Amino acid sequence: MEPVLSFLMGSSDSGSLLESVYVEAVEQVDDVDETRSRVLDAAYAQFCRMGIQRSTMDDVARRAGVSRITVYRRFATKDALVEQVVRREFRRYFDQFLIDIRQAETAADRVVLGFVSSLRAIRRNPLIGGLIATEPDLLLPSLTGDGGRTLATVRRFVADQLRREQRAGNVAGDLDIDFVAEMMVRISGSLLAVPSHIIDLDDDARLAALAHRFLVPMLEPREPRLDRP
Repeated sequence: MEPVLSFLMGSSDSGSLLESVYVEAVEQVDDVDETRSRVLDAAYAQFCRMGIQRSTMDDVARRAGVSRITVYRRFATKDALVEQVVRREFRRYFDQFLIDIRQAETAADRVVLGFVSSLRAIRRNPLIGGLIATEPDLLLPSLTGDGGRTLATVRRFVADQLRREQRAGNVAGDLDIDFVAEMMVRISGSLLAVPSHIIDLDDDARLAALAHRFLVPMLEPREPRLDRP
């Protein structure tokens, strides 16, 4: 099987699928096909319990209480089913992220909440977190072996949030938004991909303190600026 998140780096005229998931979250687009949702629920439970590689379409059909042909009518291949299950989990992440940051009153607080929320949502998600822990050979190559396209997609999302803050006058107008977003994403990605023996990623208070110390200061421009080519 190709890396399970390879679909996230796919590109089209409308952008990557990861970007489209974010748009769906913002616009609150919901799935109205009850049978499809039932199959996705069953696949999620199956993958969490047995892992993706050891699960079959027959397993998913039995768990969903539908026929094998019903599963294939909605998802032509196992890869297509996996793609949609993982895509739905990222949609749930974006939904929760947007809820979390609304609780904050300042740009600094939103950076801290966003950082903690992101790590918590991914690590504690039974499927995504489980893949990182038990099947890194499926997940991590998709995140790190794509020439930086996944990182660039997430960076664009973070940069978009920072530009909203900039337009609202909450951060300096001359802040190098793309550079700050890049550094924030790389820090988060490193913590997810490489286990730390110093930083407890399950301690939200410690993560918040880390964000206050190292991420929030990035909101203040420093001289000289790092000019990109």
